[in-house]
Amino acid sequence: MAKVTKDMIIADVLNMDRGTVPIFLNAGMHCLGCPSSSGESIEDACAIHGIDADKLIEDLNNFFEGK
Repeated sequence: MAKVTKDMIIADVLNMDRGTVPIFLNAGMHCLGCPSSSGESIEDACAIHGIDADKLIEDLNNFFEGK
């Protein structure tokens, strides 16, 4: 099973499973196609966008656990 951590790059998580797109979007992270998503950690992006990183990580890991 995949385990998502805050230090992972957004694009790497998207490449693990495109089913994670709605999770990012629902959290308020609408910049998935921007160049920063290829080099920015989830934690950094959450800080910039005012998103709760722990909640997003929990949601992403729940998605992977449910597969």
